[in-house]
Amino acid sequence: MRGSAYKVSAGHWNGGQWTEPGPPIGDPALERHYSVNEIAKSWGLSGNTIRRIFEKEPGVIEWGTTETRFSRGYRTLRIPESVMMRVHQRLRK
Repeated sequence: MRGSAYKVSAGHWNGGQWTEPGPPIGDPALERHYSVNEIAKSWGLSGNTIRRIFEKEPGVIEWGTTETRFSRGYRTLRIPESVMMRVHQRLRK
């Protein structure tokens, strides 16, 4: 990948088996993304608390509908694993 900011890991021989090259290292689009409920269950907090923690966090994916006069807005958050780990480290201090 010419001009790419990401590096591709090379395949190698591992215990009698060839492992194929993995996805680009450090590509946030390919890392695991968690739902609010998954993190809430894991951390033992409510979904609303997790939404408040992550709603302004850089790197969180948010989409949904806007509120209108007759219907409420809905939004969905997907939190990349790297963002979840960063916030967890910050909250531990």
